[in-house]
Amino acid sequence: MNHHRLNSTRLLAPLAAIGLSLMITGTGLVAPAAAMGDEQAGQTQFLRAPWKLRWRTYYSTVFDRGGEYYVTIEMPEEAGAGLGALEIRQISGADWRFSFDDSRTRAFLGQPRREGPPVPVQASFNDASRLFRITFPSPPAPGQTVTVALRPWSNPSSADVYQFSVVAFPAGPNPVAQQVGIARMSIYPPVDF
Repeated sequence: MNHHRLNSTRLLAPLAAIGLSLMITGTGLVAPAAAMGDEQAGQTQFLRAPWKLRWRTYYSTVFDRGGEYYVTIEMPEEAGAGLGALEIRQISGADWRFSFDDSRTRAFLGQPRREGPPVPVQASFNDASRLFRITFPSPPAPGQTVTVALRPWSNPSSADVYQFSVVAFPAGPNPVAQQVGIARMSIYPPVDF
C-alpha cells in the first residue's frame, strides 16, 4: 500500500509544480480533478461532465441528400455549468471531402422526432480540419437533453463507418474542454432492387 502511495506522490509532484491538480480514484487510475469544482484558477469546469452521447441519421446511403445528422447530449443534473459549446471533428471515414451547410445547423431540447423548444446556436465548419464549432448563446442547463442537427450537402460518396470526436465546453470564462465520446455513423452503398 505504501509503495502505491509513494508512486502516486512521485507522479503527482511534477504536475502540482505546474499547477495541474489531479486526483487518484479508488481504482488507482489518475483522473482529472474537474469533478472537484466548477471554477478553479479562473477556468470554468464541469462538476460532472456530460458523457451520454448519441449520433443518429435517418438517411444512411451514399450521396443521400436532405438528411440531418443528430448529435444528442444529455447534461447531467450535477454538471455544475450549462453547455457553452461543442466541437465535433471527423476522425475517420473513407470520404474526407463531403461538406456541410453550417448556416442550417440548428439545435433543440429533446430527441430527434420528439423535438422540444429550439435552442439558439452559432455554428462554423472548417472543411480542411473537418471541425464543427457550435456555441450556445443561451446555454442548455444541467439536467437538459440537447440535440444539434448538422446538415450535410449530401452524404459521403463512399460507404464506410465514419467516426466523430465530440468535445463539450462548459458555459463560463476560460472553459475547460471535456471529451464526451466518439460517435459512429454507418454509410451504406445503394441498394439495387
